[in-house]
Amino acid sequence: MRTASRFLIVIIFLGVVLGGIFGYKFYQFGQMQEQMSQPQPPAQISATEAQTESWTPAIKAVGSIEAVNGIEVANEVPGVIEEINFESGDTVEQGNVLVRLNAEIDEAAVRTRRAEAQLAEQEFQRIADLLPKRAVSQSQYDEAKANFDAARARVNEAEAQLSKKVIRAPFDGTLGIRMVDQGEYIATGTPIVEINMLDPIYVDYTLSEKNLPNVKPGYPVVATVAAVPEQDFEGTVSAINTSVNPETRTVRIRATLGNPENLLRPGMFATILTRQPEDNEVVTVPRTAISYNTYGDFVFVVEENDGGDLVVSRRTVTTGETRNTRVAVLSGLEAGETVVSKGLLRLRAGQKVAIQGDEQKQEASE
Repeated sequence: MRTASRFLIVIIFLGVVLGGIFGYKFYQFGQMQEQMSQPQPPAQISATEAQTESWTPAIKAVGSIEAVNGIEVANEVPGVIEEINFESGDTVEQGNVLVRLNAEIDEAAVRTRRAEAQLAEQEFQRIADLLPKRAVSQSQYDEAKANFDAARARVNEAEAQLSKKVIRAPFDGTLGIRMVDQGEYIATGTPIVEINMLDPIYVDYTLSEKNLPNVKPGYPVVATVAAVPEQDFEGTVSAINTSVNPETRTVRIRATLGNPENLLRPGMFATILTRQPEDNEVVTVPRTAISYNTYGDFVFVVEENDGGDLVVSRRTVTTGETRNTRVAVLSGLEAGETVVSKGLLRLRAGQKVAIQGDEQKQEASE
């Protein structure tokens, strides 16, 4: 009997607690419904009209900066470095002496060959004087002439070997970091310093084969690099490869860019726009008006409902090229339609909005 009473008390206590909880939750639900039934204030937004602009069509690609001439200067013959005539980063002209190797043995060889040539010349001259008098035979004359010619050739060979002891700049350019030291013995083909011609400079990139009819030599290009993001480097298409890569179905393009300040360096990653001669009329909106989504880009269009209130509707669009702060809209939007330019994240389709007049003017002016 006592156990039954305790059980009954526990049940009554649990009923009171659970009833209180459910009652409180029901009260909260009623409050939420009451708040939702009350008219919500319009969301404050900035808006602007889609505009028609004249844009030059362009094909976007990525590529790499390449030097017009760029090599690692190396030696043709081994030797000990006797003199270094440059510093890392110097600008040099074609023919400037960069390094001299010890050439004592080669200089001695040149003197020996010249002495031999002089003796052969004297012998040849004596026989040549005697030939008209028939004091020597024609074969003796021919042999003396051959010996003289061979001696002169050996002189040229020795002088050529000696000239290889002097390493010169092969073209005008800018030197990199020196890779050898004074007094160092260097074997044949040792890299001495890198030299690159930086102005003008090439940019190499690839385009899909479907874009090949839209690119021709002489078309203007604009390149940008991460190192100087605020500057555009202009140039022209200089060459198009004669074949398409069968694996990637792309064609290699080379453009020549001006680089008077040497801001572009070989190996840099570049973004390239290849422009076409004709202009196209495109519908554009600010970049902030586009919501980029995995399932498609969209904008919020501002319209009036039947009651005269401003509401937003979500519309999927196809976007194209981006220039500065504006994006080309290829489909889904007409010029003159009003779109939300700021405050997209807090909006939903059908929501009432209020346009902030000052910001609207600012967006329109941009």
